[in-house]
Amino acid sequence: MIKLSGDAIRHHLNTHTFGQSVIYMEQTGSTNTELKQLARSGAPEGLLYVADEQLVGRGRLKRSWNAPAGSSLLFSLLFRPGAFLQPIQTQRLTMICALALAESIEQLTGLTIKLKWPNDLMAAGGKKLCGILTEFELEGDRLSWVVVGLGLNVNVDFSQRTEPQADSGLSLAQTATSLSMLLERDTGALRTPLLQRCLEHVERRYEQLKQGQSPQQEWQARLMGLGQPVVVTNVSSEERWEGVMVGVDANGALRVEQANGSIETVLAGDVTLKRV
Repeated sequence: MIKLSGDAIRHHLNTHTFGQSVIYMEQTGSTNTELKQLARSGAPEGLLYVADEQLVGRGRLKRSWNAPAGSSLLFSLLFRPGAFLQPIQTQRLTMICALALAESIEQLTGLTIKLKWPNDLMAAGGKKLCGILTEFELEGDRLSWVVVGLGLNVNVDFSQRTEPQADSGLSLAQTATSLSMLLERDTGALRTPLLQRCLEHVERRYEQLKQGQSPQQEWQARLMGLGQPVVVTNVSSEERWEGVMVGVDANGALRVEQANGSIETVLAGDVTLKRV
């Protein structure tokens, strides 16, 4: 197994900020949890927290998972965008990180990567490859810091994971995939070059954000389900309604056209393709 290390990540890394400071742990509970504590203590923008094994990883809507040693690319990045991003624009950081990793995977593997709103990378066959969790803290009405955590399935086989998951009733064999499954070979050696390439693409897109460029069009072009009927579920009330996915707005909120022709903007919720 090829292990990660701070020195290996920084070697030939073509960034000025992101990844130049690295904390690497062989094992951690959650990279986001650890980096949030460092953010509150004044850690610098661009700090990378990366782990080889994650025991109590957290996903969106309080979902959890663990990642065995060597199986995944598990990292969190610290942003301090308060000077130019409003809190309502925080999702733009999720978008640039998703685009950066999707581009990196395509460049190094030749695979085609799609995005599932609001925060998943998907393989062409519709199975989940990576999840993203974004958390932030305010100082008054200004962003103090934002932590974006990514968990990419690299060298793991889900084909025997047939037990149903509590939240969906579907097994990981039905819903998840990895680079090794897609490429049909050991992909452990891809973790460091993928991370380096991703950091470089994040930094480039972050500079574009500072200049007022929204990732909306690039993100929307990768959106899985665009133009198709979807079912939207309000996770707090369990209310469900149907519409047609027509895109995202400048801040990453989903735009869904209802039967009467009106456009509903979805800020939070679960969205699934409607089965016909």
